Amino acid sequence: AVADRLAAGVSSITGNVGAFAALKDTGEVVTWGDAAYGGVCSAAADRLAAGVSFITGSGGAFAALKDSGEVVTWGRAECGGDCSAVADRLAAGVSSITGSA
Repeated sequence: AVADRLAAGVSSITGNVGAFAALKDTGEVVTWGDAAYGGVCSAAADRLAAGVSFITGSGGAFAALKDSGEVVTWGRAECGGDCSAVADRLAAGVSSITGSA
């Protein structure tokens, strides 16, 4: 359950209008809330299991910055949850990210 995964080692939590995402000390991201807003990140779960250094939320999506400089997004596509159009430019070399409302 999500509660068990949040019992210890959480370094930060961010949210949007329908979901939350917690970054653990291990670099894993744990999500909960409305699936449409990124509360379930099954499509990106393997890329969010480790190596994440920062997470941010927007109106209906999330973005995670990995130690490798890769950006992973999930949530509502129209809110930034689908970065496939620019994925090649987000695969490495990114040093910071920020969310928007």
